[in-house]
Amino acid sequence: MSKHLKVPEATIKRLSIYMRVLKDLERKGVEVISSAELADICGVNAAQIRKDLTYFGEFGIRGVGYYVKELHFDIRKVLGLNQRRNVALIGVGNLGRALASYRNFSEHGYNFVAAFDVDPSKVGEALPSGIPVYPLSDLAQVAAKNDIEIAIITTPAEAAQGAADKVVAAGIRGILNFAPVQIQVSDDVKVKKVDLTTEFDNLVYHLYAKVR
Repeated sequence: MSKHLKVPEATIKRLSIYMRVLKDLERKGVEVISSAELADICGVNAAQIRKDLTYFGEFGIRGVGYYVKELHFDIRKVLGLNQRRNVALIGVGNLGRALASYRNFSEHGYNFVAAFDVDPSKVGEALPSGIPVYPLSDLAQVAAKNDIEIAIITTPAEAAQGAADKVVAAGIRGILNFAPVQIQVSDDVKVKKVDLTTEFDNLVYHLYAKVR
């Protein structure tokens, strides 16, 4: 892939879907699948799959299809998931605890290694998943020791920017922000915001909004 070629965000999201479907097919012992069959499972059309993959090279064999194991491996490599990524949780509330306990993260290569909070009553405990909880002031030291690359912020809105500042100061360059507020970071830090309320709003619109 040319480093000057900008890949659409929608393509990256679909690659994630393809990867998970291929992993499931691999578990079931499927060795080869056509683009039409893969498209049907993923809920897209075959032309879209071929277009998405073209950004990254040539895949599959004309008249045969895709070798499931190979394509799964190739997409993981494209997404940077050919090695495990260490993750820190910032904010040990109900949402944070639920995310840290979600087993699919580990299955897909995301390894929670530490959690952080400013509440002294939470510091020193271990989450049900076994993840230790540290004071937020220890973030830089723990991140360096454990090679943490990604932080998930689940703090209240008023604490999110301060948490993000500490994440950046610790040298972590990837943030998944669940706090209901926009955070400001330097250009070399990548932030993805997950706004559950917005998703609910979108769902309700499609369920109940009248066509105007």
